[in-house]
Amino acid sequence: MRINRRNFLATTMAGAGALLLRRPLLAAEPPVTYGADPFQLVPLGRTGLKASLISSGTGMSGHGRQSNQTRLGREPFEALLRNAYEKGVRFFDCADTYGTNPYVGRALKAYPREDYVLSTKIWLHPGGFPDEDRAEADVMVDRFRREFDTDYIDIVQLHCLMDGAWPTAHQREMELLEGAKARGAIRAHGVSIHSLPALKACVDCEWVDVVHVRLNAYGDRMDDPDPNVVADVVRQLHDAGKGVLAMKLIGEGAYRDDPAKRDESIRFVLSQGTVSSMIVGFEKPEEIDDFAARVQAVLAAK
Repeated sequence: MRINRRNFLATTMAGAGALLLRRPLLAAEPPVTYGADPFQLVPLGRTGLKASLISSGTGMSGHGRQSNQTRLGREPFEALLRNAYEKGVRFFDCADTYGTNPYVGRALKAYPREDYVLSTKIWLHPGGFPDEDRAEADVMVDRFRREFDTDYIDIVQLHCLMDGAWPTAHQREMELLEGAKARGAIRAHGVSIHSLPALKACVDCEWVDVVHVRLNAYGDRMDDPDPNVVADVVRQLHDAGKGVLAMKLIGEGAYRDDPAKRDESIRFVLSQGTVSSMIVGFEKPEEIDDFAARVQAVLAAK
């Protein structure tokens, strides 16, 4: 049978897509077990990475390459990041639309690179940053590495996915990130999710190493108003070997002045046995101390 170049490429791409989308036939992961340390290192799915149970988010009210953290100013923000590291935070979550990659890279430069995990995200939607900065995913990865001033980035994700068909729609980006992982520019790839259909699509997608999920006890800023609905899908993600990063624990600041809700949200998330790290957009050192004390109390009561 004669195969022309176009048919050969189409067949090759279809085969690559199948490899990216199929679900491995592996045993379900056991529940995550936590010790007493609120900053303990927890395995991040099957990536080989470990994240601190409490992680530092950098994108509170983040868009247009600004966030509440960048609005603190360079010196206060970078001091906050170093304070988080000194307290025990070893996972730092960034994104191109937050504009925080360079801040985090400078703040952590004095520490051993292998001692912390860097995560950032590629924005695929209109707006968010200047159009001239848009490029293929592998080119974006190289720009991010320059911004962090690092040889490799631990995790690069597709940011704020909402369409349940995203694994098909974004195969090009997925393949480029797979290539970046193969050449050592990144260590894992995944997605940050903002809808229930998009979250469900992660379960059977082998390409997904790590997922950002919106999870708290009250359904605020989540993919379903019933937190148990989301928690059930998160359990499937964990069972499939995905690393789960929980965000919106404080309802995007909604529980800032409600200690009881913060405590219940921490308890709810940790009780699932599915989450490797809780990402909070701390804006003050004392917020880190308060959150860590509350996590420690929940762990002690388990």
